[in-house]
Amino acid sequence: MRTFAEIVHARARDERVGLRFGDQVWTWAQVVAEGSRRAGLLRRRGVRHVGVLLENVPDYVFWIVAAALEGAVVVGINPTRRGSGLARDIRHTDCDLIVTENRLAGLLDGLDHGAAVLNIDCDDLDLVDEELPARLPDAARTLLLLFSSGSTDAPKAVICSQGRLGALAESLAARTELTRDSVSYLCMPLFHGNSAMMNLAPAMHAGSTVCLARKFSASGFARDIHRYGVTFVNYVGRTLSYVLAQPEGPDDRCSALQLAMGTEASPADAQRFAERFGCQVSEGYGMSEGVLRINRTPESPPDSLGLPVGGADVRVLREDTGSECPPAEFDEHGRLLNADEAIGQIVAVDRAGAFEGYYRNPEAQAERVRGEDFWTGDLAYRDADGYFYFAGRTADWLRVDGENFAAASLERVLHRWDPVEAVAVYAVPDPRTGDQVMAALQLRGDFDPDAFAEFLSAQPDLGTKWVPRFVRITADIPTTASNKTAKAPLRRAAWRTEDPVYHRPGPSPDYRLLTPAARDEWEQPFTTHGRAALLPPRC
Repeated sequence: MRTFAEIVHARARDERVGLRFGDQVWTWAQVVAEGSRRAGLLRRRGVRHVGVLLENVPDYVFWIVAAALEGAVVVGINPTRRGSGLARDIRHTDCDLIVTENRLAGLLDGLDHGAAVLNIDCDDLDLVDEELPARLPDAARTLLLLFSSGSTDAPKAVICSQGRLGALAESLAARTELTRDSVSYLCMPLFHGNSAMMNLAPAMHAGSTVCLARKFSASGFARDIHRYGVTFVNYVGRTLSYVLAQPEGPDDRCSALQLAMGTEASPADAQRFAERFGCQVSEGYGMSEGVLRINRTPESPPDSLGLPVGGADVRVLREDTGSECPPAEFDEHGRLLNADEAIGQIVAVDRAGAFEGYYRNPEAQAERVRGEDFWTGDLAYRDADGYFYFAGRTADWLRVDGENFAAASLERVLHRWDPVEAVAVYAVPDPRTGDQVMAALQLRGDFDPDAFAEFLSAQPDLGTKWVPRFVRITADIPTTASNKTAKAPLRRAAWRTEDPVYHRPGPSPDYRLLTPAARDEWEQPFTTHGRAALLPPRC
């Protein structure tokens, strides 16, 4: 197995441009040399775990290269974490040293995190030229600890070894069609696995050029694509929708962009992005944990994830019994008829051995590894031909009037409404039992309740229990640091928010503004039926 350290070593004399950041340029040989100098610093200081609290700056790449050469571990620190949560992440991953910059150093002030701090903007790094090590780390050596991108209070640190990143670099270089002449745009955060695994590592394997953006900017995206002649970009979550919300430029349709690859874009956004930039958009399902990937094929139905890569045995299993869920059944309008039976958790059978684990988290490990199988924590269903359809996270089940369904099914419907830029569907409590449906909408323009009701009535595949009880109109649906929708704060707030909230008092989609009087009338039965503890906090 080729390790990532071996890939780095192979670039040590490569004079091709490897890294660009604004007007600055480094050849791959210079990138490796910078990494080698920092490897020496790690060695002199006895650092084994280096936490990197940086935006996407060249130094981030240099420290990854340094750790690869030295056999150290880079911990990607999420800069959206704060206070005790940030300190917990640093301590949990046993960081000896935190590398940061002026923009982010203040986040560490007053925190009991237990690590030394090195500010690249004002501290003396004491770097000297170093020879490349004669002996490189072996494939099993941990190289990266990447925190999961969820919005929980205690994110999990995913282990990625030298061997796994090396293997991903090779396989994804082929999947992303990178060649020596390719130019990739890296604007997703490097502390997240998507950029490290799908962009930086494959580009280094291919010897192509990586153009760094300090952070994702919707307004700056097209400018950089044209400026650098970008041919490949990776994305996560709502990235494409943010770009599409910007005015189209005269050069967009003749850009050099060939391929955008990522996950969680809506089918409509993927199609619009492909048309706007004259490129291919490749959607798939994957995890920082690795283990499996599901990609679309030319024959995949429009809303499906596609099929498992490499013929992996991936199934949809019931959480309670572990038995396989039956195929989905659809009516003539494409509406899922047997959600209770067909929706289950995505499970990679006999693939638990491919999971390298969570760092110091046996509880989370036990949730994923069950015997020889790997349970992803994500919901899906399959059609009769075996194509997978994403149904949300395990927290995205809703139970309304005794019927179970998945949030993603309704989100796909709501994405069709032309004013919608982004949507999140989630459960809020019912006064008597089960859930009610709430949808947060981020719109182009104002909300027209009559037009929304007309749209819902015209959707043939809208389940009878799916019609939202509450609709929150918000300027910006919350996201994680990697642009994935963060539903936890939406669930906590429910209908108690400063954003406008509309509700339907009866069974028809007749939406009215939720006034304080109407809110009090809705909440009163919670006390009557002993469910007052489920009420959202007052804002």
